[in-house]
Amino acid sequence: MIRRLRQTYRRLRLGTRLALGLGVLSLVVFAVVGTALTTYMRDYLSKQLDEQLAQGQIAQSKSIADYGTLSGKKYYSWYYAVYDVRDGTPVLRKPEDPADLPQDVDDFTAVARAQTTSPTEVLRTDHLEGKGDYRLRACEVESGLILVSAAPMADIDDTVGQLITIQAVTFGLALLALVVAGRGMLRRGLKPLSDMAHTARGITSHDLTDSARLPVRHDGRSGGPEVEELRTAFNTMLEHIDDSLAVRTEAEQRLRRFVADASHELRTPLMSVRGYADLFQYAAANAPEERDKHLARLRAEAARMGFLLDDLLLLARLDAAEVEAPLRVQEADLVELVENAADAFRAAHTDHPLTVATGPSRLTMRMDPQRVRQVLDNLLTNAAVHTPEGTDVSLSVSVTDGRAVVRVADAGPGIPPDDRKRIFDRFYRVDKARSRDRGGSGLGLAVAHSLVSAHAGTIDVTSEPGATVFTVSLPLPKGLTDR
Repeated sequence: MIRRLRQTYRRLRLGTRLALGLGVLSLVVFAVVGTALTTYMRDYLSKQLDEQLAQGQIAQSKSIADYGTLSGKKYYSWYYAVYDVRDGTPVLRKPEDPADLPQDVDDFTAVARAQTTSPTEVLRTDHLEGKGDYRLRACEVESGLILVSAAPMADIDDTVGQLITIQAVTFGLALLALVVAGRGMLRRGLKPLSDMAHTARGITSHDLTDSARLPVRHDGRSGGPEVEELRTAFNTMLEHIDDSLAVRTEAEQRLRRFVADASHELRTPLMSVRGYADLFQYAAANAPEERDKHLARLRAEAARMGFLLDDLLLLARLDAAEVEAPLRVQEADLVELVENAADAFRAAHTDHPLTVATGPSRLTMRMDPQRVRQVLDNLLTNAAVHTPEGTDVSLSVSVTDGRAVVRVADAGPGIPPDDRKRIFDRFYRVDKARSRDRGGSGLGLAVAHSLVSAHAGTIDVTSEPGATVFTVSLPLPKGLTDR
């Protein structure tokens, strides 16, 4: 039975369990308060009765001493007994009225006997057969004469009984109202928890990126600081889940796009290699003078595919954050690297005027000079490939706030705003129609971005018609400055 009750209690909702717990606690409090109040009232009324007995016996004792009778000094429903104790044994005197004594006077005699040896008046509560509870008091009228008076306690019992009834009814109604009102208040206070539970159930059957939000927290229905704190934490958790899923979805989309683009980029040189291999085979059999030309094209396509695979391998190693990173860090002069990159650009792109502005004469720092040079070459090549012939290109080096800043700028048509957001994505081209022979594979800026990040630097772009600037910022170690 107890086990079944426990199981039933555990299946109850939290609000109901709290309301029942509050009711039990209130019942205990009511019981303690009621018991204390009833005990106090009984003691108070008993004390009043004792004082009434004492005052009555004073007048009765004086009447007995003066007139030898209780005439005119009796109270309704009281009993009286006068004992002669001169020889040490209580001897009951004949009552003035038979109604002054009950049928059984043993309790009176016992009280009189106790009075003979007590220095003070004796008080005792006894049950008189057929009469109920009485309060007995004995006092010495004069030497050898004892008066025993008995007052009924029925009025006290009736008063205490009525008090108990009133308390039971009042406390019962208060307990019922408390449980009902408390249940309602708890349901309103715990409603945010129910909302959270509903949202959590919805998460199991819906896409988490579309999960329903909890109600506005500041809507006047707060469940208190604790519930508010829990609701805030729950909302924060959902936002974190949404953000994580968004990042994961974006990463998956980027991965699928990367795989598709990489497959497409590798497919083109492979088909070229296959075609030139067939042509080389045909030339070897029918036109020997064409073999060298086809063999050169085979080598060019193989080299192009090799460069593409090298870039992909470099990006993969940078993304994997291997213990042995693909950087060979050493002290090198950034200004020297910039000047060498400028000389190579002028030699390869004579149709694009290049101006170089190097603020410091020498800027020594720890870096991988080969990879930094690769970043510079990629940015300069990007400026030449995506601008018309004759477009001015500039290259500058400066030191700002303890960082080395390299800027590559061109006066070309600029980059559309929508393309700037994805300019560093892999295989992304601003001009989708540009041929791969001229426009590249779309990995140059992605490689530059990854290499700069591997050096703990940043790279960003600003563009408008007539001015596109790529800015590379690399941290300078403490103690190394421009000279």
